Amino acid sequence: MTEEAVPAPSRWRPVWQEFCESKTAVLALWICSLMLLAAVFGPWIAPQNPYDLTQISFFDSRLPPFSTSPDGPYYLLGTDNQGRDMYSAMLYGLRTSLLVGVSSGVLAIILGVSLGLVAAYAGGGVDALIMRIVDFMLGFPTILVALMMLAILGQGVEKVILALVVVQWAYFARAVRATALSERNKEYIEAARSLGLSHTRIVFGHLAPNCMPPVIVIGTMQVASAISAEATLSFLGLGLPITEPSLGLLISNGFNVMLAGLYWISVFPGLLLLTLIFAINIVGDRLREVLNPRNAK
Repeated sequence: MTEEAVPAPSRWRPVWQEFCESKTAVLALWICSLMLLAAVFGPWIAPQNPYDLTQISFFDSRLPPFSTSPDGPYYLLGTDNQGRDMYSAMLYGLRTSLLVGVSSGVLAIILGVSLGLVAAYAGGGVDALIMRIVDFMLGFPTILVALMMLAILGQGVEKVILALVVVQWAYFARAVRATALSERNKEYIEAARSLGLSHTRIVFGHLAPNCMPPVIVIGTMQVASAISAEATLSFLGLGLPITEPSLGLLISNGFNVMLAGLYWISVFPGLLLLTLIFAINIVGDRLREVLNPRNAK
């Protein structure tokens, strides 16, 4: 029962080996890892805090890439309208974007997986009620629901995270329920019941570990989706305030001056955002191939 209920480490070793067979996926994973490290250590490696008014100078505004200020600072990627170093602003923006994407993904996984497991294990009216709510949530475009919530809640990191959790959890609930339905009547679950284990221990200790493969795949994709959604919301002015930078907000700040030739203010954050989302999606797509038996080679 123990071997079937809890995946052994050796079960995941072939998964990692097969994942590494794709050089593109490995490169994408390296890019994601480097960006995560850059976001975590951003305040220490950034030349300046772009949101500390004592560290920026308006006289250095709109400097092109590879410029040197009359006061001495060197700006690798130029400066924006307020004189902020674009390299530093992008590190801080990357930090915020990843915080929103990962936090909303983790919270959505916790909520969605819990409700999906309860629906599959309990069945009956509980299952019907939860799945009707899931169908209702999935019936609306993600960005539309997020826009409506933020119009009510206002701006802020925690409010954007809450809005994204609300629009994401249903994907996890549906996927976990489908997997749990095929697992709940297997021998290891029946053995756990015969031993008199509590329903909570059976659901979260034995059933949940065997429903993780689809959660890992969907979770990876939803992190990229959350980062993209936050960037869209911030670009429209409904996501994060200017005091809490993100890549979407940086793109928005330079959008109106692109025709004046100040391309770097929007293009560099846009390229960073595109690279991040593209890399996460490649990793997620490879995980889907590796963890889904129907797509296995």
